[in-house]
Amino acid sequence: ELMNFVQEFGHARVSKRFPPNTSIGRWVLTQRGRYKKYLNGDPSSKMTENRIQLLNEIGFEWEYVHRQTWERSYDELVNYVKEVGHARVPQIFPPNPPLGKWVKFQRLSYKKYLNG
Repeated sequence: ELMNFVQEFGHARVSKRFPPNTSIGRWVLTQRGRYKKYLNGDPSSKMTENRIQLLNEIGFEWEYVHRQTWERSYDELVNYVKEVGHARVPQIFPPNPPLGKWVKFQRLSYKKYLNG
């Protein structure tokens, strides 16, 4: 399921409330928790080197960072444009909620810039 998500959206940052499939979001959250336990030497983590390697290969992010860098958001917008042919990202965009908010903020910032 995560591989399908990555192929469709170009990243592995699944929201725990991803509307079409909340189970994948919970699974991703579980993997992050297991990884933290693994790093702390907790034998109950159920995380293995092989699983870590497989997840790293698809760009899995072990820590979910709420605030994205400008460059990362820009890259996501570029991927969105390649996929759909325009940059009109809806403000509410379930596959990548921060992207819609980021685009809205960029538009507001540009308007402020134009108005001095």
